[in-house]
Amino acid sequence: MYKNVLQSIDNIAIWPVISFVIFFLFFICLLWWVFTTDRKLIDEIKGLPLDGETDKATIHVEQTNRK
Repeated sequence: MYKNVLQSIDNIAIWPVISFVIFFLFFICLLWWVFTTDRKLIDEIKGLPLDGETDKATIHVEQTNRK
């Protein structure tokens, strides 16, 4: 049933190609960003999950919402 529905759509074969091109371009852009980004920014981003400042910000927001 679904096969007949999809076959009846005009130009259905172009959508997998478009999807692949979008994925490929995104992947290439991501690789370009990784290789051209400053090492200091990567080190700063790497430390964010372990940074204690986010806990203080969360506590401040919770205290503000209680008032």
